[in-house]
Amino acid sequence: MTSYLSRADLSVAAPVVEFAEAALADAGRDAEAFWSGASAIIHDLVPRNAALLQTRDELQQRIDDFHRANPGTPDSDAYRALLTEIGYLVPAPDEVAVTTENVDPEIATMAGPQLVVPLLNARFAINAANARWGSLYDALYGTDAIPQTGDLAPGAAFNVTRAAEVVAWGRELLDGIAPLTAGSHADATAYRVDADGLVVQTADGERRLASPGGFIGYTGETDAPDSVLLQHNGLHADVLIDRSGRIGATDAAGVQDIILESALTAILDLEDSVAAVDGDDKALGYRNWRGFMDGTLSESVTKGGRTFTRTLAADRTYRTADGGEVTLPGRAVLFVRNVGHLMRTDAVLDRDGEPIFEGILDAIMTALGTLPELEGPTAGRNSRTGSMYIVKPKMHGPEEVAFAAELFGRVEQLLGIPALTMKVGIMDEERRTSANLAASIAAASDRVVFINTGFLDRTGDEIHTSLHAGPFLPKAAIKAQPFMKAYEDRNVAIGLAAGLDGHAQIGKGMWAEPDLMHDMLEKKIAHPLSGASTAWVPSPTAATLHALHYHRVDPFAVRATLPPVDESALDLLLVPPLAGDGDLTPEVVANEVDNNVQSILGYVVRWIDQGIGVSKVPDINGVGLMEDRATLRISSQLLANWLQHGVITEEQIDDSLRRLAVVVDQQNAGDPRYEPLAFGDGEEPGIAFTAARRLIVEGAAQPSGYTEPLLHGLRRAKKAEQAVAV
Repeated sequence: MTSYLSRADLSVAAPVVEFAEAALADAGRDAEAFWSGASAIIHDLVPRNAALLQTRDELQQRIDDFHRANPGTPDSDAYRALLTEIGYLVPAPDEVAVTTENVDPEIATMAGPQLVVPLLNARFAINAANARWGSLYDALYGTDAIPQTGDLAPGAAFNVTRAAEVVAWGRELLDGIAPLTAGSHADATAYRVDADGLVVQTADGERRLASPGGFIGYTGETDAPDSVLLQHNGLHADVLIDRSGRIGATDAAGVQDIILESALTAILDLEDSVAAVDGDDKALGYRNWRGFMDGTLSESVTKGGRTFTRTLAADRTYRTADGGEVTLPGRAVLFVRNVGHLMRTDAVLDRDGEPIFEGILDAIMTALGTLPELEGPTAGRNSRTGSMYIVKPKMHGPEEVAFAAELFGRVEQLLGIPALTMKVGIMDEERRTSANLAASIAAASDRVVFINTGFLDRTGDEIHTSLHAGPFLPKAAIKAQPFMKAYEDRNVAIGLAAGLDGHAQIGKGMWAEPDLMHDMLEKKIAHPLSGASTAWVPSPTAATLHALHYHRVDPFAVRATLPPVDESALDLLLVPPLAGDGDLTPEVVANEVDNNVQSILGYVVRWIDQGIGVSKVPDINGVGLMEDRATLRISSQLLANWLQHGVITEEQIDDSLRRLAVVVDQQNAGDPRYEPLAFGDGEEPGIAFTAARRLIVEGAAQPSGYTEPLLHGLRRAKKAEQAVAV
């Protein structure tokens, strides 16, 4: 039962009050003035927020009516005329000029991997922040990046053959990023530093770097350094030298490892990867965010029978050849992802006792938690330019982006921080934003620091927007349809035309198979080749491996070769990926139903029963996939679409749910906290099973196809059930 305290004319959940007033006291802010100002923001902007959601519903109704009257792929001219008439499509600005200032180089001018992690899980979040630097040798040895069969199989004991292959990879990397005037780093017998820079000793004599500027600094002594710091394409590589180490003792030059600068940025998430449904959950997220901002967050970890405290990594300092020093950040630059505009939260009730919009609360509380990073003795721990970075998801078009910018401005005034401190990342994941991307960027042109693309939420919205046009293709086939390439290409082209270069990231989506690093190394290079300066990865290890792509490809150089915005691509963007004759055979349908039901059950059971918002869920073939609410949205919307058009029946869904519940139970048999999904005849299904079923059979009725309304309500019911059991 939530306990509330009265603040101004608001009723605020006690944990949120505790967080806020501790933060206010430390920041020297007056609590009474804060709550009064927060109330003014809430009562001014809640009706505006509600009106934006009403517009979404009205537009969707007009689109639904059109598709019911004109089933199948719509006529391009007639469809664009409708979308323009109703205001779904707005005129593109003649020119967009992004002017965002005080942006850290990791966002504005550097390119590298990006992690997204649940903020409620302090251990995962600390790991992500510390993934700025990662061991290349560990990443190669411990994954299938190097084949794991035959003589290269890892095994229980240390495999020296596999280790030699890892070392060979490392030397090949060094030859690529720091080539010598002659020969190879594989020939090195020692490294040392003199006044002119790096000296590489080989059996054939001393060698220098072909580009001396690639040497940045060192630690230890000049004649026997402990590490040598190199730079290439803006990213650093730290060559560790330890002749007593297990690898270094067998290496001619004593190289023990190569530490790569990896996750330049990380998104600490309060949205799709968390299950935050009440004041307790929200306050935990806010406290953790503040712990990052003042540097105090830590977490006790037990691993391999040993317990230790995990803390945020320190900065890294090196000496330069001329006797100076260079210090590099030890942590990723952190964004916080607030929720979108849709959901209300009873963590705060307005003067009428109604829950307020969660996105408004997130903006206020995460900015409050950022104050230690913006002023006082801990300022600059995250942003050295005095900025706060907020990813704002699930916005539909420029009006909603403008609303977010206005909200941030009001919060800046509330907290007395400089205007335009709060920067915005625009997630290009709803079709209305994709179709109006230039206008959406223009709506926050002095705050935008990030745009991105992603298959999952974008496809979930594609299905829901055109739900009544006809049955959609299976998920894998959707990815190959023309609208997806148009979406990906337009995003980069429009971002560059708007002047994001030097001001903001252009990002690409997640690699969702954390165990398949060989495949990732082959395929994910497509992201820097597209001109994107960042892309999402599922783990710190994946970040280190993906960093290799940014050494092979400089996306900023790629951008100069890209064509301008293709105006005709908008027509392709608006073509829904509907199934054609012969696409949906009984076998294809049966497999797709089971695959999607499997992923829905496997994800939802952890979300509802354990409050886990993101996890590696085995698919029907046992392949681990990173699942969050975005993956859930596309799976549930696809099946809802097929139900709508009679491709499948509720009976088929129920049969699949019952069969796959047994499989999911078996896959989770080793989890002592797991509550089985399967139930016998005459028994009532549990809340998690009910959630999975309702997400499918009620999917067509969910606002914009989102999963949050159902999930939040049923998670709260589960928490109440668990509280009674205790």
